[in-house]
This record gives sequence, structure tokens and C-alpha cells, in this order.
Amino acid sequence: MFRSSRVVLFAAAAAAAAAVSGCTPKPAAAPPSATPPAIAALQGWCADVPRPANKALPVAPVASDWFEVVEAATGVYAFVEPYQFQEAVSYLIVGSKQALMFDTGIGMMPLRPLVEQLTRLPVTVINSHTHYDHVGGNWEFDRILAIDSPYTRANLAGFPHENLATEVAPSAFCKGAPAGLDTAAFRTRPWKATGVIKDGDVIDLGGRTIEVLQVPGHTPDATALLDRTNGLLWTGDTYYKGALWLYVPETDPRRLRALDGAAGGADAESQAASSRPQHGQCRAGTAGRGTWRGAEDADGQICAPRGRVRRAAHLHH
Repeated sequence: MFRSSRVVLFAAAAAAAAAVSGCTPKPAAAPPSATPPAIAALQGWCADVPRPANKALPVAPVASDWFEVVEAATGVYAFVEPYQFQEAVSYLIVGSKQALMFDTGIGMMPLRPLVEQLTRLPVTVINSHTHYDHVGGNWEFDRILAIDSPYTRANLAGFPHENLATEVAPSAFCKGAPAGLDTAAFRTRPWKATGVIKDGDVIDLGGRTIEVLQVPGHTPDATALLDRTNGLLWTGDTYYKGALWLYVPETDPRRLRALDGAAGGADAESQAASSRPQHGQCRAGTAGRGTWRGAEDADGQICAPRGRVRRAAHLHH
């Protein structure tokens, strides 16, 4: 159980550190079949970016016209892509000996040069899951740890343009496509896993220990990271403020519900101080006690946390 202090939740794909309450939907990470024009028209999302919650965070000393880079916590940097409708967020977690990159965004603009402006330490990539908007920059890094699953292995080849054409449609952007992006041929590049991770693994970054939690449901390889000492939990797309997409073949809502219920074999439980998602705002919610829920609200939205944050140790997301 997380029997230590309160836990700050970082949700994969767009998260860093700003408090949000209530349950107002945002344009969440869309599956390949979603249409950006429909989402943009429905949500009016461009009027809300950059997100006020992200703007409240300290700006990191990084020069970029595409990424919004903020310091989400001490030694934790959120790389937000605010002007593309996925609003992907990736995290750089820095220790004294090495650093960890949790997700690499959608891959429209180079990420590694920005990471190197913040640290010269060796950087290892772990993905919250292998949907295209989380692995786009993987190819830039030479150290990648991955879940050993058929789903993960199938995604090593990258995603072709025909699957991603809607991601670069004119209405997918608030300020137009980034300079230099070939929207007629955009794809995510192949990448190679150099090592394997599994539930319960511990990564010593030097002065900061990260625990690996497998949380299947959104995808078979969904993964969360826990910094128990500092009370930080990165949840990926398993939890964030907004609609969770559950209808694509690889999702399993039953496993998501199991994460919210009694967790047989669970070894992680704590009170949640706030959440930091992987899409949109860097912090998804704030509550005295929070629940890591699996899209069980009737309207299909994730609201501010409720109840206990639980992890089913032997479930595979």
C-alpha cells in the first residue's frame, strides 16, 4: 500500500503541475479513428490553450516554439505540446546520476535537443503505453525500457501516415503546423527497446527512486511510475481530466474498473494530493482523498479524484 505521504498524480500524455477541480471535459487524447475537426468544434479547445494551470507553473529555461516546458516539481519537467489537439505531455524526471523520460510526445518536432538543455545526464525512456502520441520521439533516444508484450512489440515499427493523417489536418492545430513538418507524410518512426521492465521494478536515478507499476486497461502495456519518497505518481492515460477513449480494440474497461476496486495483491495505496495527466493540463485534479478511476462516470469523464488511489499489482494494462 502507499502508506507514505500524500501522492501527486502525473497523468501521461499531458501533465505537469497545476490544480484543477470539477469535471469540465477537455479535448483528450484521441484514438487513430477520431476526427480533429469534430473534436475542435465540439470543445472549442484552442480558446483554452495554453492551459491556465500550466501557465501557473515555473517556465523551464528551454527555447522552443512548439513545446511549452514547465517545472512540475523539483527535478520534474513537463514538455507540453499545447497547440496540437492531443495536447500531449511528456515528463523528464531528473536524479543525480541519471534521468528518466516518461513518454516522448507525438513526434512532430525534435524533443531530445530540449531535454539536453535541461540535463547532460544519461536519459532512459519509458513509455506510459505505446499509442502513437506517446512514442513519437522514442527514435531520438538510445536507451528505452519497455513492457515485454505482443502489443508493445507490434508498435515498435511506428505508425504510418494513413493512421495519422487526421493528426496533421489543419483543424488539428491552433497555430498551424510547426515549421518544417511535412504534413503530407507525417508518421512516427520505428524505435528499438534496449531493455525490459515489469511491474515492481525499481529504477535508481540517484537521490530519487522510481517504481514501475503495470496498470493494464487503456492498453495492454499501460504503465505508471511512482516516486514514493516525494509522493509523485505518473499515471499515463489511465487517469487524466477529460474523456478516456475506451472503444479501440486494445482497451479493456474491465481492467480499468479493477484498478478502482478492491485490488487483490495491491501493494500501493495513499491519499492523492493532485493528479498530473499526460494530456492537456499538467495536474488533472485536486482532492483530499483521490480515486484513480477507470472512466466509470456515466458521462464518460474523469472527475476530480475520489476515494483511495489503488493499484492492482497483477493486472496488466
